[in-house]
Amino acid sequence: MSSSTPVTGTATVVGGGPSGLMAAEVLAAAGLQVDVYEHMPSVGRKLLLAGRSGLNLTHSEPLDRLVERYGSAALVRDAVQAFSPAQLRAWCTELGEATYVGSSGRVFPTSLRATPLLRAWLARLQLQGVRMHVRHRWLGWATTPDGAIDPQRHRFQPAAGPGVIAGSDVTVFALGGASWPRVGSDGGWVPHFRAAGLDVRALRPANCGALVHWTEHFAEQFAGVPLKNVALGAGGEMVRGDAMVTATGLESGPVYMLSATIRNEIDRNGACDLTVDLHPDLALATVQQRLTQRRPKESQATALRRCLGLSPVAVSLMREATGNRLPTDPAALARLVKCLPLAVHSTAPIERAISSAGGLALAELDDHFMVRRLPGTFVAGEMLDWDAPTGGYLLQASFSTAVAAARGAIVWRDGAAAAPPSAH
Repeated sequence: MSSSTPVTGTATVVGGGPSGLMAAEVLAAAGLQVDVYEHMPSVGRKLLLAGRSGLNLTHSEPLDRLVERYGSAALVRDAVQAFSPAQLRAWCTELGEATYVGSSGRVFPTSLRATPLLRAWLARLQLQGVRMHVRHRWLGWATTPDGAIDPQRHRFQPAAGPGVIAGSDVTVFALGGASWPRVGSDGGWVPHFRAAGLDVRALRPANCGALVHWTEHFAEQFAGVPLKNVALGAGGEMVRGDAMVTATGLESGPVYMLSATIRNEIDRNGACDLTVDLHPDLALATVQQRLTQRRPKESQATALRRCLGLSPVAVSLMREATGNRLPTDPAALARLVKCLPLAVHSTAPIERAISSAGGLALAELDDHFMVRRLPGTFVAGEMLDWDAPTGGYLLQASFSTAVAAARGAIVWRDGAAAAPPSAH
């Protein structure tokens, strides 16, 4: 907010990640004096973390297909339609960071870095008059003399000195989920929201690795080696790509896209059968026919490499999955190549997940992202119970829900300011 813009109200934003900063910008542009509270030493840390892999901001696929990535979360889908990938890219351009579409359809800033974007963004927020309060942890709501929650008064604990109570006309919460707690999202808000009687679903890992009990020999030999061009299947879904072998299981894109399905299968059955098609470009009959060309005295491993071009890690994975008892029959061996079963016993812990599922149930919100039981309180980003794959969908929804929540707060504030005073 520039110095020439009249202040029409006040707003508190709790959380200084991408969602919180976007909400602050929208609120300040509407003329509200905005105070952002962040418990880390600086804001925007999760954006900087995302920038280490190029800062995948959004995706270029058609909007009607893109919104399907958010499943049954209609409120999130509506927010993405209202603040679309095209609008997000235009916003980046306004900050001096042009974007481009990669070969996979993912959208990145041309610099492939988050630092220039964040620097320009913080400069804009400063010009708007947004005040940043770092090293301030939210401790919950202040209470009225009769012990009830006061939705617009908050208790904060600075890193040094006594606690403070801050109040405003409206509040937007954007405290994130519980993935990557070292950048600030630690789920510490959950007990306070539950104590307020709100339905908060357990925060769980999403877009994360699948844990498999490898033998020590396999883990030592192949951790860090990719399975190139495979197809992974779970719960009736199939995803192609490269899967990275780790010391504890499998990681990377196809695994992350199946992580919600894997997590749900484990919930139901205690484990998940993950299948690997080691040669998705060949039909089963073709694989079988090629395996019949095995030479006399040729080992199975050599035949698999020569006849099918399987890599050493793929052949060793077949041995790993069968307890080193590969079938000799070409038909049975071909079935194994096309559908190799791996027993996944767990997903990676939430601290290692790219994002988290669970959070405040969307039913607790009205159509403007306001908490029904806490008038003037709005929530955005990963605090909400929605799930989406990697590929730009996470940041897009974080920005879009922040815009929606801030716009909702502005509408509510204008309505509250226009309402006649209560009769006493």
